[in-house]
Amino acid sequence: MANLKEIRNRITSVQSTMQITSAMKMVSAAKLKKAQDAITAMRPYAEKLTELLQSVSATLDGDAGGEYTSQREINKVLLVAITSNRGLCGAFNTNVIKQAKLVADSYNGKQVDIFAIGKKGNDVLRKTTSVIENKSEVFDQLTFDNVAKIADLLTEKFIAGEYDKIEIVYNQFKNAATQIVQTEQFLPLAPVHPETSGKPVSTGDYIFEPSKEEIVLTLIPKSLKTQLYKAIRDSFASEHGARMTAMHKATDNATELRNQLKLTYNKARQAAITNEILEIVGGAEALKG
Repeated sequence: MANLKEIRNRITSVQSTMQITSAMKMVSAAKLKKAQDAITAMRPYAEKLTELLQSVSATLDGDAGGEYTSQREINKVLLVAITSNRGLCGAFNTNVIKQAKLVADSYNGKQVDIFAIGKKGNDVLRKTTSVIENKSEVFDQLTFDNVAKIADLLTEKFIAGEYDKIEIVYNQFKNAATQIVQTEQFLPLAPVHPETSGKPVSTGDYIFEPSKEEIVLTLIPKSLKTQLYKAIRDSFASEHGARMTAMHKATDNATELRNQLKLTYNKARQAAITNEILEIVGGAEALKG
């Protein structure tokens, strides 16, 4: 059995860990509320914009989307992996990294590069995959304008023919304890047909000004920026939810370990006191004899 000093040191260490994990849990809980409100408020706008784009483009020819819908033979693929800049959030980053590797492996024989958003994904993926760029600084000031610059960069790479397909891998926020790994196609935009989309398309008699084609070409860049911004916002909220859950479990485990160590310490202390009493009694009996 370990001596009393060692057990006391371990109890002190565990209590210090409990204070850290508990503080991190409270910080993540506060940040989660703000991030959750942001993504909840944004989703209806993003869905309505996508619905509007699909409604208008479904009544046009297949090539109305111009270079954004250009379907080319897939030889070069770019995966946008959205992770976090910090750890201690359970399997949050690991799940995205695993999914990114699975998607990359599915393009057997093709060139697959990674566009990292987040330090954790960049640090791991660059060891086994070609990471062309890392935009982890976007989390320092997460605004639509900053994300729009990244969306413009990705769009330019597709239009210039550097890549034939761009996909996004990220954690979608469901609740504080649940994050769902998603893989979404960013470019090219898939053509939408009323008979295959599964959603009703408005066919009312509208007067469009300017033309439908111009409206679609104006909406597409806006829709792409919104899609990427929503994905990053989803990931940001998921990160804080995952960290809050992980720190809650860590605090519970530390509490259980502390209680076990205290029980062990009390047993060892009681045994030591009993041995001292026996020695005193034994010495007293020896003096009498």
